[in-house]
Amino acid sequence: MKAKDLMTTDVKCCAEYNTLNTAAQMMWEHDIGCVPVVDKEGRAIGVLTDRDICMGAYIQGVPLTGALVTSAMSKEVFSCAPQDDVAAAEKLMKQNQVHRLLVLDAGGHPVGMISLNDIAHEGAREAEMRTARQVSDAEITGLLASVCAPRHRIIAAQAA
Repeated sequence: MKAKDLMTTDVKCCAEYNTLNTAAQMMWEHDIGCVPVVDKEGRAIGVLTDRDICMGAYIQGVPLTGALVTSAMSKEVFSCAPQDDVAAAEKLMKQNQVHRLLVLDAGGHPVGMISLNDIAHEGAREAEMRTARQVSDAEITGLLASVCAPRHRIIAAQAA
């Protein structure tokens, strides 16, 4: 599976000149915990989480309206491309201990985001599909065995 198959495509971004208040309001309105921070050309230059907002305002001793997102964002952007395998994305998340990974186009513009939650849900869905296929295969095998059994074995089995 590729990142483009699993990623959330409706990525909300904030600009480098936005305040922490603007970013917090965006997160609240869209029920998200992380936004990419983009420059004037729309390229990702950082990532800001709800925790970054809280800690950034607290440490700086300023209200959310008094600090720019650049003062609290993580400047290290962990990302993958839409055509990358989800397994590689998951490995990158584990190595860097991040819960979310930006999906960037060739120009560095955010086109999606993958979270650990997305990966976990997909893993659970795949496990359910495997279980369903195994049950189905077992039922088909049993049905074929009973259809193909000689009649005298079926009568003997019913008599027992």
